[in-house]
Amino acid sequence: MIAGGTLLLALPQIPLTLGNAIIATRLENNEIFPERKVSERKLSITTGIMNLFSSLFGGVPLCHGAGGMAGHIRFGARTGGALIILGSLILIIALFFSDSASLIFQIFPEAILGVILLFAGAELTLTAKDIGPAKSDFYVMLITVGFALWNMLAAFLAGILLYQILKRGWIKI
Repeated sequence: MIAGGTLLLALPQIPLTLGNAIIATRLENNEIFPERKVSERKLSITTGIMNLFSSLFGGVPLCHGAGGMAGHIRFGARTGGALIILGSLILIIALFFSDSASLIFQIFPEAILGVILLFAGAELTLTAKDIGPAKSDFYVMLITVGFALWNMLAAFLAGILLYQILKRGWIKI
């Protein structure tokens, strides 16, 4: 049971977390807020701390996530104050309205969530213009995206493998 969960759930999560929660978040943050740069190390440490404390309270795994950041930015958030407001609202709902929270989620139209996700995705695609000057960088991205539609772990491995093959000159594009 543990081995199956590790193979099916934990291992595929590693490249997703590294790509979305660490690398993409650093790139996005440092492009949007060049005066407040963060490093992969800092994001990794804070993600680890969040998950250590979250697990003590029975929480689910957490990350910073470029998609969430893109969504917040797209809808007007420019400072940490927006996250404090959001966190406060969620805390108030959890503490005082937990019995009716499921009703709140049922009332919330899924179409609105779809629009939010659409704009967050569109915001993230705007950074794709900076993937690299070489034509090979575009092909690495394209192959990685193609594999990601099927399996995130396979996409991660295929992207790294193709990048290394092109970098070493084993294939010319």
